[in-house]
Amino acid sequence: MTDTLPRPVVNGHADPAVSLLKFAPEPPAYVADDDVVEAVDRPDNPLADWLTVPDVPILPAWARSAASLRANTAALGRLCAWHARYHTLRVPKYAFRLAWLALKGAWRGMRGLWPTLAAHDQSAAVKALRAQVKAKPDDVDLAVRYALLHRERTLARRWRFGAAATAVAASAVGWYLAPPLLQTAGMLAAAVPLAYLGRGDDAQLLDNPTPPLRVDMSAQQLNDALRAAGLLKQGKGDDEGPRVTCVMGPVRDGRGWSVIFDLPKGGGKTAADVLAKRTAIAAELGVDEIQVIASRVRAAAGGNAGRVSMWVADDDPYLGTPNPSPLVKAETFSVWDPIPFGQDARGNRITVPVMWQSLFFGGLPRRGKTFTQRLMTAAGLLDPFVRHYVADGKGGADWMPMKAVAHRLVMGAEDDAVEALKAMLKELLAEMERRFVLLRGLPVSVCPEGKLTPAIVEKYNLPVIFVTIDELQEYFTAMDREDREQVINDLCRIARRGPAAGFVSNFASQRPDAESVPTKLREIITLRYCTQVVDQTSSDMVLGKGKAAQGADASVLSEDHRGTGVLVTGPASFVTVRADFLDGPGFAELCQRGRALRVKHNQLTGDAVGDVSAAADQAGVTIAPVLSDCLDVMRHADRMHTVVLLDRLVNVDEDRYGDWDAERLAAELEAAGVDRTTKQVKVDGKNLAGYRRADLEAAVPAELLLAARQVEATPSTNPATNTPDEQSPEGA
Repeated sequence: MTDTLPRPVVNGHADPAVSLLKFAPEPPAYVADDDVVEAVDRPDNPLADWLTVPDVPILPAWARSAASLRANTAALGRLCAWHARYHTLRVPKYAFRLAWLALKGAWRGMRGLWPTLAAHDQSAAVKALRAQVKAKPDDVDLAVRYALLHRERTLARRWRFGAAATAVAASAVGWYLAPPLLQTAGMLAAAVPLAYLGRGDDAQLLDNPTPPLRVDMSAQQLNDALRAAGLLKQGKGDDEGPRVTCVMGPVRDGRGWSVIFDLPKGGGKTAADVLAKRTAIAAELGVDEIQVIASRVRAAAGGNAGRVSMWVADDDPYLGTPNPSPLVKAETFSVWDPIPFGQDARGNRITVPVMWQSLFFGGLPRRGKTFTQRLMTAAGLLDPFVRHYVADGKGGADWMPMKAVAHRLVMGAEDDAVEALKAMLKELLAEMERRFVLLRGLPVSVCPEGKLTPAIVEKYNLPVIFVTIDELQEYFTAMDREDREQVINDLCRIARRGPAAGFVSNFASQRPDAESVPTKLREIITLRYCTQVVDQTSSDMVLGKGKAAQGADASVLSEDHRGTGVLVTGPASFVTVRADFLDGPGFAELCQRGRALRVKHNQLTGDAVGDVSAAADQAGVTIAPVLSDCLDVMRHADRMHTVVLLDRLVNVDEDRYGDWDAERLAAELEAAGVDRTTKQVKVDGKNLAGYRRADLEAAVPAELLLAARQVEATPSTNPATNTPDEQSPEGA
């Protein structure tokens, strides 16, 4: 019985045999005679090894990117500047040493020239003849020879000394008559060769500087550190054990050392084990763990599961003057592009794509969490086709400038603010469902993937929606259990389904434990950023379970690392980022520019339209600060007791309102033009001293109120179809 089936004949050629053996070698595939191509990597090709191009980068690691070239160029500049300062400081020392070496050189030169000047080359013959004349005084011929040779030597001495004296005198006269600049140049021209002559073997003109490196690294130090951390096996006797294979380096790279290495096979250790041992490795290298930047080298970059890229900074790379956000100088920005976010330890720019994503910011108070969260919102301010829904559970001044732009703005976590938040979420859910109905009704040529596109945004007036909620824990702790569960479910629906409809969720909280921010909400967030926290458990609560073991650990940050945090963008992708700086005044100015952009594109909607204080700011009309602040804190209530109003004012600006009482508040509001129709207001069944919002608004210039209400009463229209934005796609 044969092992193969008969081969059929097709086009005059027999097809390859079909083997029935399970482990039979696969025969080579048939190739037409007119299209024969010899594969380079065939095992029977004797030139395969010679012709195979190695998959090795041509350029060294420091020259593969513009950022790396800039960093190393800057490092070279710093090194040259250090050498310049080093030698400039020692100029007096070098001048004294030059003079001393020049004197030594002059002495050595004179000592070397003296035999020539004294005609020592003729002295030996003269001395020999003199001795012969003394021995034979009667030899006239010998006496004549001696006299002639002695006279010749005397003449040689006169000419040589005369020439030397003439040269010295001419040089001295010329130097004396020369201008000071040429005198200095002449002295240097004479001193330098004399100093070179007098330097000797152990006397050098310039010192030998060694630039002070705070961190030094060699392959041996790296192996010792990995072995001490338990990542390499210990050797026996004189054998130190297995070593890593350095693919690159260690080499100087910017302000640190860079190395790429492969762990030895047979040890059972992977790149993930190296990342988990970062603190131990840093201790063995003598640096802080914040200075060790380690990451896996993936297969796409020519790596493997045991290849690690490590950069060890000379000092803390996250300290110093913060970098201003490029958004401050931008005229407009499209949120469809990645948002500029900050820089990593090596100065590379980090951008964050927010479309189809949801974001979560966490960390301790006063570590820059809110400032960083506002960078996302700031980018949306410069895009007129972005609608903002903002809620701030703290109710302070951080988000107050958004009153000029926000479609909905909820400030604080009091009962009225909680009700406003619940209403805002219901509005968002209704808008999300409306959008899905619209998108399902659009033809495939317009909406190919069932998701929002830039063309759909403008044609159907469906702006991207930013849902920004700061201090989430304040709302959850202020709610009863039933309301809390409902709000959590609403937020989960928005974060889970909203991205396809153009919703970008941007949430922030302090330590997000199961009570303050439930796990089921945190786990559906795609992008996470964490500033300093107290321990790895807290870091994992923000960044995800097990991230600290992978190296994404925000607990290694210190109190000095304000605005610096760990950004997680995927299951195995993270980077420590020093976020761009955008202060309060800069954010407020962006809000005013965002309002102007929306007015220009007919996109100003919701609360921002009827906000009289924002309208006053836009119009350049001055309103008393206390009146503007009172209107802001009463935005969710038509009346408020004085005690509550003072508490909320202190929350907004403690420096200004910290020592105010009811009498001063009444006096300041009266000076601002507030005429109280009643001094007692009834809230929740209690009739106490307070204020009505209508009385406060009456103190605002009438033209501002009229303009705001007229704009508020005008429905937003679709600029492409001149129809209300609530219209269905079929009607559009």
